[in-house]
Amino acid sequence: MKKLLSLPPNLVECFHDIERANRNEWFCTSDPIGRKLGSGGGTTWLLQACMAHEGATNALEWLAREKRILLHAGGQSRRLPGYAPSGKILTPIPVYRWGRGQRLTQNLLSLQLPLYQQMMEKAPESLHTMIVSGDILVRAGKPLQPIPEADVVCYGLWVDPSLAKNHGVFVMNRQTPEKLAYMLQKPSVETLGELMQHSYFLMDIGVWLLSDRAVELIMKRSTQNGETVFYDMYSEFGPALGAHPQRTDEEVNRLSVAILPLPEGEFYHYGTSREMISSTLAVQNRVMDQREITLHKVKPHPAMFTQNADIKIELKPGNSELWVENSFIGNGWKLSHRSIITGVPVNDWKLEVPAGVCIDVVPLGETDYVARPYGFNDAFKGSLTDDTVSYLGRPVTEWLAERNLQATDIEGANDLQAARIFPVCHTVEELGKVLQWMVNDATDAEGRAIWQWARKLSADEISAYANLRRLTAQRESFRDGNWKALAANWQRSVFYQLNLQEAAEQFADRNLTLPEELPQNAPLLTQVSDAMFRARTLELSGKADEAKEQEARAFGQMREGLLEQAYHRQSPKLSVYSDQIVWGRSPVRIDLAGGWTDTPPYCLNEGGNVINLAITLNGQPPLQVYIKPNKEQYRIILRSIDLGAMETVTTYEELRHFNVVGSPFSIPKAALALAGFHPDFCRERYASLEEQLKAFGAGLEVTLLSAIPAGSGLGTSSILAATMLGAINDFCGLGWDKQEIGNRTLVLEQLLTTGGGWQDQYGGILPGIKLLQTESGWKQTPLVRWLPEHLFTDSEYRKCHLLYYTGLTRTAKGILAEIVKGMFMNSTEHLTLLRQMKQHALDMHDAIQRNRYEEMARLVGVSWRQNQALDSGTNPPAVQAIIDRIADLCYGYKLPGAGGGGYLYMAAKDEEAAARIRRILNENRPNDKARFVEMALSGRGLEVSRS
Repeated sequence: MKKLLSLPPNLVECFHDIERANRNEWFCTSDPIGRKLGSGGGTTWLLQACMAHEGATNALEWLAREKRILLHAGGQSRRLPGYAPSGKILTPIPVYRWGRGQRLTQNLLSLQLPLYQQMMEKAPESLHTMIVSGDILVRAGKPLQPIPEADVVCYGLWVDPSLAKNHGVFVMNRQTPEKLAYMLQKPSVETLGELMQHSYFLMDIGVWLLSDRAVELIMKRSTQNGETVFYDMYSEFGPALGAHPQRTDEEVNRLSVAILPLPEGEFYHYGTSREMISSTLAVQNRVMDQREITLHKVKPHPAMFTQNADIKIELKPGNSELWVENSFIGNGWKLSHRSIITGVPVNDWKLEVPAGVCIDVVPLGETDYVARPYGFNDAFKGSLTDDTVSYLGRPVTEWLAERNLQATDIEGANDLQAARIFPVCHTVEELGKVLQWMVNDATDAEGRAIWQWARKLSADEISAYANLRRLTAQRESFRDGNWKALAANWQRSVFYQLNLQEAAEQFADRNLTLPEELPQNAPLLTQVSDAMFRARTLELSGKADEAKEQEARAFGQMREGLLEQAYHRQSPKLSVYSDQIVWGRSPVRIDLAGGWTDTPPYCLNEGGNVINLAITLNGQPPLQVYIKPNKEQYRIILRSIDLGAMETVTTYEELRHFNVVGSPFSIPKAALALAGFHPDFCRERYASLEEQLKAFGAGLEVTLLSAIPAGSGLGTSSILAATMLGAINDFCGLGWDKQEIGNRTLVLEQLLTTGGGWQDQYGGILPGIKLLQTESGWKQTPLVRWLPEHLFTDSEYRKCHLLYYTGLTRTAKGILAEIVKGMFMNSTEHLTLLRQMKQHALDMHDAIQRNRYEEMARLVGVSWRQNQALDSGTNPPAVQAIIDRIADLCYGYKLPGAGGGGYLYMAAKDEEAAARIRRILNENRPNDKARFVEMALSGRGLEVSRS
């Protein structure tokens, strides 16, 4: 999905370098200098520039080629001067105290883009173009609703009239709230009050999705005689839309329009200095539940933000509405409140910054700096002879008079934005002296002399000539110090909440010294994150052996935490007659939504939501365990019917040798150890396994049957482990219920070092279809919400559910390890996707509750796409070749589990489509193992009985 940006001219040349952006994905240009095009004309200019860059000549063909997001981020930024040179869209945004997986390098662009991409992915294929503003941050508290087919789709917010009066407003009839009646620009509160009697209104948040026809009309309206001219989307195009348009334009009037309220939407504007602080504060405070806030440091004042900075003075409660970024504040500084400090290099100044005064320093050329002090609320608009024009928070005429300056002597005095009053300094020392004269001491002769003799620039010229690479390099240098300080002060910082992949890259690339190792009393999950952060940093630094040690340590620490949940020692007692056999049997599971959210460490930090169903195959529970006593031999005999293997265990050491992946008897050995047949898990002490079995009263013969191929994706190994634990529980009278069996299965998998989550075992041992939910914490015991079975058992739908064995297998351990590393590292991409998966499970829950087959089946398809986004290896070419044959006959399909092979679950569109799928795949078998297997919902789950 291509991103097209309209930027300040000076930023266009270096955007890809300072943002490390792929030139094939990001196209940048700027509006023509000296010409106002409006949002519509600017859109046309941006599209035409990109077309020319790609060598396209036919606009409609080019528009239809792919989806594009257009961000308008140019403009003079008069009300937010501190970020005018680099554009408001690159404003650095502090890490949220309640967030995990954020980047220390994040800015407005990186925070707003994921939601826009999500909208475009959800949009119909007919909507290829999105147009958004670069100075806003929009958040959705709930998943996006379906986006309808229309020429124009606009998102809006439910807001109070007092806020809506400053923006565009969509007006809808109460009977058809999804359709636009008309659009108004900045209506009065009185007008909105009248509208509310018979209509709804939503505030326009500047997020528009357009069909190719709508874009074509915008381009047509903003082009005259081959030249791009002024045309505004919000005051001209928008008011011509709707059932009752306010402007007459027959072609635009005919466009179809849909209006969508952003679900639990949040809108933050970053248009002015004050809004930058107030919006950041509002986002920080959107979560007040202390259980969700891992940062326990309390700032002297909540409206105080420092980042990419070195501050030597102590900040106090009086320093409210303070923003310090990319700056050095030395011991000689005195700060007040309502100040924004940006771009200040390392210095030894004695500088007092009065209330409401801001300091901006911008690098120029290779060594020079421009001093730009300004007022917190300065609008940078109006003549220097006008008493009402504010500069440094006071009348500009007063500032000039105090310094014996005449407006007539200043170039560009007709407009403060164009006035050349900002001096270019050759040294940091000069910079400090001239700032002192400009903001404090008008009598300082040295500062005045520097200002008088210096070359001076206007605000517009500063943006045009700023050396943005130097500005970025200074920011990165300050950030180096912040990385080290955050890591050292981990108990009171956001360090282990951050995207640790980015942290590792920064520590390795910039050769930063790793912090001291955490103390033993640090929270175990924090120790786990620390070890994985070190592992990744060492790996990137070329220290592979040390990296492997730290990685093993991280996985070991997580196993330790999970094992602590089940280190309750057992006292197994023989609970059957000498001739009895305990028979355990379980169905397998298909996960419909939320898979991977049950996997540690994600579920330990955020909890998980999974919907799965227990199924029998060909009418039978395919996983079975038989245990019987052996009074003749005090040893443990293990057999596998499907593998044709047998092993005799006579010592504790042989039993403990279970964490060998691929061993046919790893699972029963680990299960027996957890049941108390090993000193690590037994209350009593015995000299040997033989002595314990004598005290127990018998040896054990365990027979396993897994009537299903390995790597099936149906949770086979976990459910077999749970079945083994269920059988040994009955055999030894341990008193575990199904919840405890499921929990101990999670522990068993940690003992085997295969990892894994909890959904597989609970999916098999608990019957039917259910939503499984856990909270954060080491104890992962799911809350079970059973769902109605109609969509899987009623005659109308039963034959639509198909299960096909692809004949391809793939073990989950390698897949699991890579994804778990992403979880450990707080990977922004992993966490974002996992949170979507967690919410997606709730969407699936609602669809099943409402008995909507098509919706449920389409959501299965969403699950499949999510799994592929998390791991591209989920869908190898051989699997895709099978899917290609039947995709049009299904509403949804997926490989259960980790994917890569095994079984393919399909939800056919109807019974006839299901029959066609069977015929197509039976006639085109990809290999000699591929086949259909009859699946049916299991109403029993794990069963354990005795002979």
